[in-house]
Amino acid sequence: MARSLTLSRPARRRLRTLGFLSPWLVGFSVFFAYPLIATVYFSFMHYNQIKEPTFVGLRNWTYVFDQMPLFGPALWNTLWLVVIMVALRVVFGLSLGLLITKIKTGAGFFRTAFYIPYLAPPVAATVAFVFLLNPGTGPVNEILGAMGISGPNWFNDPDTAKPSLVLLSLWGIGDLMVIFMAALLDVPKEQYEAAELDGAGAWAKFRYVTWPSITPIVMFAVVTGVVQTMQYYTQALVAGKVASGVSIGPGSVIQPGYPEHSTLTVPQLVYSMGFQNFNTGAACVLSLVLFAIAMAVTMLLMRKRSGLLAAED
Repeated sequence: MARSLTLSRPARRRLRTLGFLSPWLVGFSVFFAYPLIATVYFSFMHYNQIKEPTFVGLRNWTYVFDQMPLFGPALWNTLWLVVIMVALRVVFGLSLGLLITKIKTGAGFFRTAFYIPYLAPPVAATVAFVFLLNPGTGPVNEILGAMGISGPNWFNDPDTAKPSLVLLSLWGIGDLMVIFMAALLDVPKEQYEAAELDGAGAWAKFRYVTWPSITPIVMFAVVTGVVQTMQYYTQALVAGKVASGVSIGPGSVIQPGYPEHSTLTVPQLVYSMGFQNFNTGAACVLSLVLFAIAMAVTMLLMRKRSGLLAAED
């Protein structure tokens, strides 16, 4: 009897492995699998967070794609920010990393100066940035006016509102700068010396030595940037409300997207539908659309030969 209760060595090994994996399995189930399944479930339900959900089939999906007028502008703004903001952040972060690693004197000062803006809270940083770019009283337009240049309306103009958000994101580029600096300093110096012996110039050394070494870090920056920008919410909402001049107080309902829905993003629409209009089904549909786009872009970037990573021989 005792012998029959003794587990075999492979069984003990599997139980031990499950024991080590249990924290991840619990976290994955609670914070990813269950919310995803619940989102899919409620996307087929009419649920106002008060009454019991009732099955409505594809009615929520039809409403989002055919009858929601703000879905198109919100999706366009989100994809625009993903393409432009992520690309510029990677380029600027890598450029600053290259610049600071080449500086002989004062590298610590510049590294700190460029990193400090990243530490500012998003809401406070956005409010300060909107006041700096205020078209009437902001110091940026005053300086441009003193130089004889007519400054734009920045966050008050639909044509410049999204570029202004990109400038705000570039102001807090310190996180990517530090990541790229670590990657650049990790490139073996022997490879640079060998390239110099072969007569390689600065561009050739970057193309054939630096870039292949930091490509995985660039991949990491692009993928995480896409995921973060697909969830872009706080800065766009705060910038629009501060620029519009509408006071935000207790009980006030915030309508995002100022000016003329140019800063409206899908995450803002999810919040508006789910927690202001209590249309949980439509909010879940929007969330699933965001999830599908983020997954598709990530899988495309991570494919060999078609993404940023080079194919292995």
